[in-house]
Amino acid sequence: MIYLFAGEDTKKKLAIYEKFLKTLPKEVEIFFINKNDFNPVQTESFYSGAGLFFNKCVVVFKGVFEREEARDFLLKKLDLMSQSENIFVFLEGKLKKAELDIFQKTQAKLNIFELPKGKKEKYNSFLLATDFEKRDKLNLWIHFRQAMDQEVGMEELVGILFWKAKDMLLKRNFSKFSEQELKDFAAKLSYLLPEARKRGLDDESAFEQFLLEAF
Repeated sequence: MIYLFAGEDTKKKLAIYEKFLKTLPKEVEIFFINKNDFNPVQTESFYSGAGLFFNKCVVVFKGVFEREEARDFLLKKLDLMSQSENIFVFLEGKLKKAELDIFQKTQAKLNIFELPKGKKEKYNSFLLATDFEKRDKLNLWIHFRQAMDQEVGMEELVGILFWKAKDMLLKRNFSKFSEQELKDFAAKLSYLLPEARKRGLDDESAFEQFLLEAF
């Protein structure tokens, strides 16, 4: 079975997606694959048969369609996935009609969340600052992914977190971070993007990795 959660209304999409995840049996193994982790050989092993250490699993692809090579590969394999005993879940942004048609042909469960015509949801980047101040790693990552879905500029997100770290230092707000931790965080943010670009790394991947390792 295939489940698709797609569209530009990120808030509704993630709410329904997270509710769906909670309905999955606790004993079922879940594998999360993002665009940087995608591996065709590994994917083939998921739909070609049962795993070595599990009888049935759920494979969640998040934002994988952003990579053309991965998108083309997966669209060609949807029919095989639909015949597998494993469950495949896709969490994506806005998809083209031709792509949705391919999902529909495999009898996938489609959950499409579009914004009203002419309306573009403005993302509140300060959500990341609030999450950082609370040292809430999970919601910081979730809100970062929402920002990416809505194409918020990386400089804006880095700037928000840099400002928050400096603001906490100025107000001597050390309830969740030590003074040195805040200084180190701000210092790393100041050269994160220039350093990533200098090394030929993807901005989004570098920033996401930084957030996951920050605390």
